[in-house]
Amino acid sequence: MKTAKQNYQIIKELESKAIESQPIDNEEAVFLSNLNDTDTFDLIASANRIREKFKGNKISLCSIVNAKSGRCPEDCVFCSQSNHYKTNIDEYPLIKSEEMVEKANEALNHGAQKFGIVTSGRNISTEQELNEICKTIKKLKEDGKIHRCASLGMLGRDQLIKLKEAGLEEYHHNLETSRSYFPKVCTTHDYEEDVETVKTAKSIGLRTCCGGIFGLGESPEQRIELAFTLRELDVDSVPINFLHPIKGTGTENLPPLKPLEILKIIAVYRFLLPAKDIKIAGGREHNLRDFQSMIFAAGANSTMVGNYLTTKGRAYQDDLQMIKDMGLEPVSNGFKIS
Repeated sequence: MKTAKQNYQIIKELESKAIESQPIDNEEAVFLSNLNDTDTFDLIASANRIREKFKGNKISLCSIVNAKSGRCPEDCVFCSQSNHYKTNIDEYPLIKSEEMVEKANEALNHGAQKFGIVTSGRNISTEQELNEICKTIKKLKEDGKIHRCASLGMLGRDQLIKLKEAGLEEYHHNLETSRSYFPKVCTTHDYEEDVETVKTAKSIGLRTCCGGIFGLGESPEQRIELAFTLRELDVDSVPINFLHPIKGTGTENLPPLKPLEILKIIAVYRFLLPAKDIKIAGGREHNLRDFQSMIFAAGANSTMVGNYLTTKGRAYQDDLQMIKDMGLEPVSNGFKIS
């Protein structure tokens, strides 16, 4: 067993390696993931310096609209929108373009720099739905005030091209977990279908936003496995979600991750993906509580603000104030912090 001094020295060596854009290997990543709670604070400090090197003190803010809710045929164990579980969420078809635009403007006025249109289901099922979303994207492009993203499931190349031609800038599609753990998370489609969706989006020139959800019962090694897959895919942005168990789903009885474990995950991902945007999304408020501001110290340079798909976030102003209190600067529009 290594001493605290030895662990600190190794952390510093790996920090230098990451800052010099030399890839951290699997053995080194496992070492970082296995650090005890005391050494985790040294890990966090190093991850913060890596963030500062590649991202400065700018924090990107993202907001979403749940544009189509529920009735999903997929059986993802954590998801309240799956037809396989009874969760009593609001279910509704695709909302009108005007409502999506209204939600985008609301997000913009509250400080969000990016806006994502999210729909439930395996993919967009009709040409009418795709046209309504393209109409929205065109309008937002004309306004020219907010970065345009969409998360519409496993789309084909032609559908993605149509969205890009309408003005889409970024496509979000999570892998959710590692390839080796995926069969315990979802059985209604194959992992490679998700990978192919990300590859296709990237191949036509869209920015790619792709990450996962932690706390599903995966091992630390499987979290690293996912990070290596994301590195191989060369995604642009990595959203990190933490399980917020919903009653009625397959994960309703899973224990929550501890705040320090969450911060360690963020920090390790910053070491492994030093130049990428690391965005903290769902489950932040529920799992981190008073530790929320530490996500940036642990290496994140982006966060989702406002509500999530079927769970509530917190007030925009609280998050903007939190960022200011950390001595950081939100890359945002409109909302001013006194």
